[in-house]
Amino acid sequence: MSSVIKIISWNLAGMRAAVKKGLWDFVKQDNADIYCFQEVKALPGQVPLLECPPEYHQYWNPAVRAGYSGVATFTREEPKSIIIGESDNDWDDEGRVLITKFDEFTLLNVYIPNGGRDLGRLDYKMKFYNAFLKYINDLRDQGEKVIFCGDINTAHNEIDLARPKDNVKNTGFLPIERAFMDKLAKFGWLDTYRFLNPDKVEYSWWSQRSDARSRNIGWRIDYFFIDIKLKKWIKEAFVLSSVLGSDHCPVGMEIKL
Repeated sequence: MSSVIKIISWNLAGMRAAVKKGLWDFVKQDNADIYCFQEVKALPGQVPLLECPPEYHQYWNPAVRAGYSGVATFTREEPKSIIIGESDNDWDDEGRVLITKFDEFTLLNVYIPNGGRDLGRLDYKMKFYNAFLKYINDLRDQGEKVIFCGDINTAHNEIDLARPKDNVKNTGFLPIERAFMDKLAKFGWLDTYRFLNPDKVEYSWWSQRSDARSRNIGWRIDYFFIDIKLKKWIKEAFVLSSVLGSDHCPVGMEIKL
């Protein structure tokens, strides 16, 4: 793998819909080394792949439930190993985690559950958070150089959403969810975008109601995290807020090994 590696993460809100809106054109122009897609909502055979650049190896973890969740990782370099989900919980059933291990680092593509408008899945979300944190901590303890990215489904601080005071009782900005983000930092997981852009206001998701995107009433809930011991690797971290095709936009990171 080259010394500078560009990785993009994007919640597509349905890969079939994103393809119709120009996903492969974006990939061809953007030309990243790795793409981590979330909420693909499809099996590989259901997605038009003819226009996808052929140099990418494709790895999928679709949900058991049709048209729901699912993650996929497209990478130029073939990983040395792939882990689909994790056997100690139901990540496999909902298609929420895909792990690709390279010689230089281990990359986790993750789609964290939403707590639900009625908070009906909040308990599940928090259990998922804690299981995931244990998993990545264990990987690091085993000597792996860990990066994880995806739709984390929580805005960490007030700077990360347009209307923090209006959302303190809504999932995605609840104190218990934000406390988990604090816990990530406590355990040495670095939010690469905020590390390089401490005061910048950009969002990665906008509600489809009330013209939220055109008014830029959004949330930053899509992230790249890296072990703080590897922070010297971070070359760039960015949000591609002008890229359309989903209610989320792509976020990215460049690392220099």
